[in-house]
Amino acid sequence: MAPPTNQESNAKREEYCISITPERKYYRCGNTWVKRSLRATEWQQFGGFVYVPKLSTQRILNEGACLKFLGEKTEIPLPKLYACFEDDGAGCLVTEYVEGVGMNDLDKEQQKTLKTLTLKQVLPLYRIMRKSDGRPWMRPREEHSLVFCHNDLSANNVIVDPDFLKITAIVDWEYSGFFPPDFERDFYTRSGPSVALPGDVDDVDVLTGIFEREKM
Repeated sequence: MAPPTNQESNAKREEYCISITPERKYYRCGNTWVKRSLRATEWQQFGGFVYVPKLSTQRILNEGACLKFLGEKTEIPLPKLYACFEDDGAGCLVTEYVEGVGMNDLDKEQQKTLKTLTLKQVLPLYRIMRKSDGRPWMRPREEHSLVFCHNDLSANNVIVDPDFLKITAIVDWEYSGFFPPDFERDFYTRSGPSVALPGDVDDVDVLTGIFEREKM
């Protein structure tokens, strides 16, 4: 039987499943939020081709490990981690559901106020809280020159209480870890995803070169 399209998958969502993307299923039950990667039997087709998510399960497990680490080492506002595990090839992340809106949903004046008063107090912490010598993923080094980066810090990943303009959580830590400082960019300062948009400096080739030189 041919793999379903995304529309067909969403038409058959089970109870508490609120959305299915080409890589993820999302559930909300009360104050509990579940994100899990798709199993091979759930992969979808686009234009006659099967879309195979890259490192989908590993990214979920990495997010769980990073939430645990950050919760123990920092004061960064995070969703509470309940569990993270692999089941039959799928990575499952279970956290609290954090009320609020993405910073991208605020009006321009609210965003300006939030960036000025709050972001500078919260976001630099994970850049300087600890440094790493690169093991086990990058070449070992005597100096501790890597910093913890989010690597997907767009405005929609900053959850805000719109009434008090207070950050309630920073979410989606799938790509986070210890990297050279060049890897982090302040995408949260403008609308859109964590990629170079027209008018931005596209540093993909530079970062790829750094990673190729640094990796084990």
